Amino acid sequence: MEIVEINRQNLSDINKANQPFEIIGKIIPIFVDGIWSYTEEIYEHHTMKSYPVENRDYAAYINNPDKAVFLAYYGAECVGQIILKRDWNRYAFIEDICVAKSTRGQGIGTDLIQKAIEWAKKSNLKGLALETQDNNIPACRFYAKCGFVIGAVNTMLYRNFDNGEFAVFWYLPF
Repeated sequence: MEIVEINRQNLSDINKANQPFEIIGKIIPIFVDGIWSYTEEIYEHHTMKSYPVENRDYAAYINNPDKAVFLAYYGAECVGQIILKRDWNRYAFIEDICVAKSTRGQGIGTDLIQKAIEWAKKSNLKGLALETQDNNIPACRFYAKCGFVIGAVNTMLYRNFDNGEFAVFWYLPF
């Protein structure tokens, strides 16, 4: 497996790893004495969910000191990506991270997080931050395993979509 920064030659590989994932339940965030934790509610019936491909000018990330995209490859196949930007609060915000379904659980996500940490430190940033939904338990478990902690929960962000999802903001301070 190899992780490379986006360039004009691999620009078309963006979002190839953006594939459906299983909704198995949701986390229940708990805020006590200034510290977030969570429990899990596992659903009896599981469903599949896909994130839409965002319409961004990914060419603007090439050689940009404030943005970066790293792609993970097995041979010629793009199996993962992480999209980052320098945020106003001196964190590197992970705009997207995904791993192809066929290669999940093989350490690619962890390697992408490590690449993000390297980029953030090189950029003199103070940590990583991201947002995911409370019903993406596999992602929440992954972020916790990588050392991220919940910093906030936004119950209104997805309210207009009538899907009952809450936004959970995760942070990995350095």
